[in-house]
Amino acid sequence: MTWHPNKVAQRGRYASVALIVLFAALVGRFFSMQVLQHAQYVLQSDKNRLNEVPIPAPRGMIYDRNREIIAENVPGYTVSILAPRADSLRAVLARVGRFVLITPQESAAVVRRHRDAINRPTVLFSDAPFSVVSSLEEHRVDFPGLIIQSTPKRHYPDSTIVGSVVGYTSEISESELADTAYRGYKSGQQIGKEGLEAQYESVLRGAEGSRFVEVDATQRVVRDAGVRAELAPVPGPELVTNIDIRLQRFVANLFADSLIGGVVALEPSTGKVLALYSAPSYDPNRFIGGVSHEYYDKLMKDPRAPMYNKAIRGQYAPGSTWKLATAVIALEQGVVKLDETMPQRCDGGYQLGNRRFRCWEHTGVHGFQTLRGAIAASCDVYFYQLGLRLTLSNLVAGGRKLLFGDRTGIDLPAENRPIFPPMNLADAPAKRDSVMRAYYNRTFGRGNWSASAEALNVAIGQGANSQTVVSLARFYSALATDGEASRPHIVGDSAERTRVFTLTDEQLTYLRKAMVSVTQGGGTAAASAIQGVEFAGKTGTAQTVDPTHDHGWFVGFAPASDPKIVVAVLLEFGQHGPRAARIAKSIVEFYLKQAVTAPQVDG
Repeated sequence: MTWHPNKVAQRGRYASVALIVLFAALVGRFFSMQVLQHAQYVLQSDKNRLNEVPIPAPRGMIYDRNREIIAENVPGYTVSILAPRADSLRAVLARVGRFVLITPQESAAVVRRHRDAINRPTVLFSDAPFSVVSSLEEHRVDFPGLIIQSTPKRHYPDSTIVGSVVGYTSEISESELADTAYRGYKSGQQIGKEGLEAQYESVLRGAEGSRFVEVDATQRVVRDAGVRAELAPVPGPELVTNIDIRLQRFVANLFADSLIGGVVALEPSTGKVLALYSAPSYDPNRFIGGVSHEYYDKLMKDPRAPMYNKAIRGQYAPGSTWKLATAVIALEQGVVKLDETMPQRCDGGYQLGNRRFRCWEHTGVHGFQTLRGAIAASCDVYFYQLGLRLTLSNLVAGGRKLLFGDRTGIDLPAENRPIFPPMNLADAPAKRDSVMRAYYNRTFGRGNWSASAEALNVAIGQGANSQTVVSLARFYSALATDGEASRPHIVGDSAERTRVFTLTDEQLTYLRKAMVSVTQGGGTAAASAIQGVEFAGKTGTAQTVDPTHDHGWFVGFAPASDPKIVVAVLLEFGQHGPRAARIAKSIVEFYLKQAVTAPQVDG
């Protein structure tokens, strides 16, 4: 087929125009990429050859009230690896195992981190010992994507002494990464797990920085690009607590390695926590960078439960320490006069129907007692009769008003609520009584309890009543002041005060003098008197299933006329309150005679 010359020329012109348009488009696109979008493509190019390496921020320092260190940061080492795929990471881990010890469980954890570490190096060792670092450095040629950097590591100078207060830090878990409470956190980061570290995580964490390393197509590090100043980590702000670390050390030394229990000491007028200790404790330093399986198993298998904070989580029958609550309820409701005796004298027990309720001093007699004498001698028979006068319903309502069914709100995570019968004080009496009876039917079974017998039990701190150490410390802070209980708090000041009872000055003074009698001659804690100081308090014995393993309580304050400290002591299996009272006496003496000599430094 022969084309006409004009047709050929026309097609040539079309082709020329098409070429010119195509060339113009290419020039325009080139201009756009090289000039108009230059910054964007430079950044993409940098991202293709630069890998971001996070720089952990130093956590905020934690101080006691006198600015002694509770938690600090010391130099540590983090070992990470740049691996494009999980299979290449496994190959690296196999090579690492030739030079340093890495368990199968640790290898599996690293692979899981890689899945979550998008565009970030995968952490191999978050707290690598120097021996591991030096060994890997020596064989760096075998690990092209290896990154070793100096990072701040948490350290607690007082170790086990502060474990129950400060908690510890550890690597964020997969479940926590999925939790909306930890939105923005990345795999491999350290977070607070218990105590103040967890409670104030958002304050202490700071903001991590970044540095960049240059890599080739196989993720081999070819050059360290260094840290950009604008991406330097921002340390977390410091946290100044109300803890008196010298008092905290003293309390820990009193418990040593043989005693089990909890202690809370606080300022009654402010609710500031001066010391909080749970025995036995654990070493939070052992959790940094990952706790060893051996140490964790040892803690978990220890029957004394060192990881269980007995000061805020332990729920124990308050025993005779609750008799002050019964006294307050009775005085406030006007069912007893200050120097009134009960109709039946104490002869070692009280007969209710066909059942005899023993007094704790069942081998002797207390005779006729006034309220003051009954508190000093801890006479159960007196309080049995007082409980019957009040009735179970009024005892429960009074206990709810005194906040014995509520958490204290202390600024530590996972505080347990005391166990106490439910009742809404806003309900009509008939409905309140119905709710209470339904609770007892569920708890003991319908027909297996009586209101009168339970009134006797509740009146002396037994029955359906289990309190935490911190909840009793709160109640006694109200006895030490004017009937207002402050929320216990470890950090900062708190204006949260709740009026839990209203008594006349005469009644309140009477109760305090009765509590002073407890630590004087004839009282249940006579051996715990403090020379020159009126020490007010109450012993308690909390019954358990095994009567040879009862718990011992003492809660008190001093000086009685102008209280500066409230101390609550619980000894698991301590048998009787006088032993706990001696510990409380030592704590109060130490604080009044030594700890207050150092002025508090404002945070």
